Amino acid sequence: MTAVLFDFSGTLFRVQSTEAWLRAALDDAGLELAAPALAETAGALERAGALPGGAPPLRVPEELAEVWETRDESSALHRTAYTGLSRQVSLPDPGLHDALYERHLSPGAWSPYPDAAEVLAALRGRGVACAALGVEPGRTLMVGDDRRADGGATALGCGVHFVEHLPVAERPDGLRPVLGLVR
Repeated sequence: MTAVLFDFSGTLFRVQSTEAWLRAALDDAGLELAAPALAETAGALERAGALPGGAPPLRVPEELAEVWETRDESSALHRTAYTGLSRQVSLPDPGLHDALYERHLSPGAWSPYPDAAEVLAALRGRGVACAALGVEPGRTLMVGDDRRADGGATALGCGVHFVEHLPVAERPDGLRPVLGLVR
């Protein structure tokens, strides 16, 4: 392999917990929820799959099914899908649905996996970087955490390496095997 493509969410970075995400959006809006209501609301948002990069929805409402399937085709569809899932949950202020979506876009909502910087630096040191993507698919490796979405690279002839979508503390070295797969 002489080129490597990385998925972002769940591969290089992990999004914060649904409760921390909700708490940050509430703080930014100057709103409060008592601890039991915060936990209950965060649980409902998690079951709804409203946090991009978080748990998938337990059920996609029929009215969102089409946009959910195409959510990665544009930023507008992505926003529509996730705010639509969020709107399945009652929040203390309707403006929080958009605020929650905006929160996931902020750097503070994400934590890098412990080995991400090391692996990216080592690959760059080996001359494997985005500038080198003029290579054949058979010499390209896709690294991701979603077998359906990221596994599509195999149809192009790319190699694929999957990592587990775990909390940061539970996956300190899921990316390091990539270094052994790339010359």
